[in-house]
Amino acid sequence: MNHDPSQSNDVSSEDRPWRILGIHHVAFASSDEGPGDALANVLGLRCEHAEEAEGFLEEMIPVGNASLQLLTATGPGTVATYLERRGPGLHHVALLVNDVDAITSDLCARGVDMVDRVPRPGGAGTRIAFAHPRAFGGMLIEFVEES
Repeated sequence: MNHDPSQSNDVSSEDRPWRILGIHHVAFASSDEGPGDALANVLGLRCEHAEEAEGFLEEMIPVGNASLQLLTATGPGTVATYLERRGPGLHHVALLVNDVDAITSDLCARGVDMVDRVPRPGGAGTRIAFAHPRAFGGMLIEFVEES
């Protein structure tokens, strides 16, 4: 689904049970630790939280009210596949929401192509759901609810 303001499935903010509260993080994919080293050495930004997941390392670097997330491929999986197809760089934008169940259910009901039709556990105790890039003009969007 591409956004078109004239579409009848648009919903005003008063009609929906969920809210987008801000940007949670912007994620970048890489096959090595170069970007993290550069952010630390050049800008003085440091990793606050790191977690390993299947096939990748996730590092969160706080910047103001949001974070930069570095995804480093450590084996086969989603990050490695992304790197093979698109190369290193911007991976996705994550939006902080008040209710990931509600937004996922609402978007699915309105025909938005979702990677996750049911939210799942994310890093640092969050719950997440991804919308497919074709739903938002080629952008991979993640919805994040903090615990």
